Amino acid sequence: MQKKLVTLVKSGAILFGVLFLLFFINQLAAFSSLLGLLHPLLGYSSIALGILALILFLGLAYSLWHEPAMPPLPETESAPSSANYLKALVSRMPVHRNHPTQSPSERDARWLKENMKLLQSDAYTNIKKIATKNFFIGAFAQNTSYGTSTSMLNNLKMIWSIYQLHHSNPTLKGYISLCRMTYESLPLADFSKEELPLHIKPIIQSSFSNTLSSLLPAGNLLTPFFMNLFLAGATNTYLTCLAGTICTRYSQMLSKEDYREVIEQSRFESAFLLKEIVKECNPVLSVTISKAVKNAGIESLDNIPTGNEKGGIAQDLVVHLANSLKSFMRESN
Repeated sequence: MQKKLVTLVKSGAILFGVLFLLFFINQLAAFSSLLGLLHPLLGYSSIALGILALILFLGLAYSLWHEPAMPPLPETESAPSSANYLKALVSRMPVHRNHPTQSPSERDARWLKENMKLLQSDAYTNIKKIATKNFFIGAFAQNTSYGTSTSMLNNLKMIWSIYQLHHSNPTLKGYISLCRMTYESLPLADFSKEELPLHIKPIIQSSFSNTLSSLLPAGNLLTPFFMNLFLAGATNTYLTCLAGTICTRYSQMLSKEDYREVIEQSRFESAFLLKEIVKECNPVLSVTISKAVKNAGIESLDNIPTGNEKGGIAQDLVVHLANSLKSFMRESN
């Protein structure tokens, strides 16, 4: 099925390209013949300019799409083919601004690993920034099309930023390939019940951490509401961290041994990042919700009508209770 779909897309792209060329040539011929009525040179000039513009467009499209060929990934870093792969990787990877050795002549395997550590630090900074945004998106816009689409766009931007960090000349084909590899490595892309507990564990640990337990109002009817928000935010954050760390690992592979360890290492690093982000975001979310609940409660109590002669003793008691609650809530602020 997948091969048939790929063949269909390729044949559709070829058909669309042929139709576009036929339409372009037809319109260009009609326009040049119209200008040729004024002067013959104008007709020839328009044809030349049109063909030149088409060549420039195709050349630009090819440069944006085409990715330079890379040697095959070696089995291990000590394999004979590893030297050619490292050389090609060094040539296409940008030099970090804080790298102590900027000279092109001293770029060897040791230089490459040191450069990748600096790039990895920048990548994790971007991951943490996007994951923090997705924490609040997951908490407040969970199970909504807006929240899902916004989180997805943030993840695509994060992958693009990581891809740019590791490529001096980024291409559309390379970016799409990295997005595909990252998506296929996420836990729900290839559903496996055996792997789910390993991914759920850090989410539960962060959601029921000591930081969160100290923020939840004990005995409050809104405690389940708080927990639901924290769990949704932590889940969205973990998936963002996992996608970012997998993307970074794929961008820094030096052998097939690294390829086999991508998921395991990414899961460990994502759990660590999740713990840091939740520790910073939980107090903000808790204070924000608490203030909103208090303000909403005070406004609701303000809407209770004052007692009158027809209301009787019951309405007087309700009004008195509402005034007492308003005073308590305002003093607690």
